[in-house]
Amino acid sequence: MAHPVFDALLLLSFGGPEGEADVMPFLENVTRGRGIPRERLADVAEHYLHFGGVSPINGINRALIERLRTLVDVPVYFGNRNWQPYVEDTVTAMAEDGVTRAAVFATSAWGGYSSCTQYVEDIARARAAAGDSAPQLVKIRQYFDHPMFVQMFADAVAEAARTVPDDARLVFTAHSIPLSARSRCGPELYERQVAHAARLVAAAAGYDDYDQVWQSRSGPPQVPWLEPDAADHLRALADGGTTAVIVCPIGFVADHIEVVWDLDHELKAQADDAGMAFARAATPNADLALVAADLFDELRTGRAPIRVQTPNPPPLQGFSVNGALCTPNCG
Repeated sequence: MAHPVFDALLLLSFGGPEGEADVMPFLENVTRGRGIPRERLADVAEHYLHFGGVSPINGINRALIERLRTLVDVPVYFGNRNWQPYVEDTVTAMAEDGVTRAAVFATSAWGGYSSCTQYVEDIARARAAAGDSAPQLVKIRQYFDHPMFVQMFADAVAEAARTVPDDARLVFTAHSIPLSARSRCGPELYERQVAHAARLVAAAAGYDDYDQVWQSRSGPPQVPWLEPDAADHLRALADGGTTAVIVCPIGFVADHIEVVWDLDHELKAQADDAGMAFARAATPNADLALVAADLFDELRTGRAPIRVQTPNPPPLQGFSVNGALCTPNCG
């Protein structure tokens, strides 16, 4: 049986500012059409300006791509949704380079609208921008329970545990979403996948007991989002006598601003004020190239998906062609 031929691999990511002048235009791109007041954007901008206006995700993605180029035998391209290099420009350049069929690896392991479907929409928009010569773009599946992905976080938890007392409480955190979005792409799909991954990582790291919370909510306070909130939960732990925590940002494949600001800065400061020892487990960052390369091989060879074997795992979705939805209700 012949397997599909791919002549390129596209790393598709969220994007981030590269300097102070980029911050507000970037945030306007991210929030376009949502009616977010400019003063709220200015508050968020301060998080980036704390780091000179540079998001860590850009350097991480470039390092990831350099790793990928040593692991695959096709050209690797880079495109973003919200900042340069924009995916529309990248796919146009791919067409000009003669690429006809490319795999797309998104830097999100999860299902759900913002975690998966928006990347599918990015692909459709980029192909439309490239016109009739646009290459076929095949999005690689979700990978929340890929064994290498799970082991990377388990190793990071073990490393973080060496820096705090033995009785430190393990807390997994992921980006919150509005309750109104939880049923898109399947009943509570994102929540189920995050909970499943946390369970797998905890087991691999040797933990029977742990907590799983949500972080970085935004928008009007009257709009309900997934709970418990990370800050509220840390406060409850402190009130209950917990003296040390290990925070594992399971929902983030790399050090987004939500990791280096919301966790390393704000949540750590809260722990310090409460007299709690605090350790944050590392994200995969450029090591994610190993997962990407394996999934690219899986796509090319047609082999069965490799997953940590458990009874009744959450659905594995996200494979799509040319910006078509993989399930009808994900739009």
